[in-house]
Amino acid sequence: MNNTDFDTLISSILSCRHCAETFGFTPSPVVWGNKDAKIMHISQAPSKTVSQSLQPFTDKSGQKLKYQWYDITDEIFYDKDNFYITSVSHCYPGKNKHGGDRLPPKLCFDRWVKKEIETVNCELYIIVGSHAAGRIFPKKDFGELVFTDMTLNDRKCLILPHPSPLNRRWLAENPEFEEKRLPYIRNIIHDILNISKE
Repeated sequence: MNNTDFDTLISSILSCRHCAETFGFTPSPVVWGNKDAKIMHISQAPSKTVSQSLQPFTDKSGQKLKYQWYDITDEIFYDKDNFYITSVSHCYPGKNKHGGDRLPPKLCFDRWVKKEIETVNCELYIIVGSHAAGRIFPKKDFGELVFTDMTLNDRKCLILPHPSPLNRRWLAENPEFEEKRLPYIRNIIHDILNISKE
């Protein structure tokens, strides 16, 4: 896919309003990055905060992901040549009857995200959260995925738990992620982005 076709894909994603009737409000698709970004970052869905800022991870989850887990600055994270940031659903889906966020509709993944995965010429894929991992690696155990280097499109793919404050229980039950696995993942990110370890 050339740059013109890529621009058309992004424009189509950003103008999509397919789920407006299902959600009961006008969706606000969020996607960020260039076709040749070094890292393709795929999470579950934008939060309500992100749906208003239209910039990925401008919420508490993002603070933990960027500053603690990745140990990088906003300047590095939002450099569109560094990260292509998308979700298996591009829009905040609203709340369910229990007060949590609705699960993202599968249609978005089938219609848009599969094309994005095929198109972005990255060196590394990072999948964030069990729902996103389940879309890309169905029937695989999430706990095993987090601690295994996977392959997607013949490139390395790393899976992370969600950095949401609501995910404290999983992190507490799996302390080896932050103690052992996360430093390994952080080093890979820093190497790809040529971040000095000094």
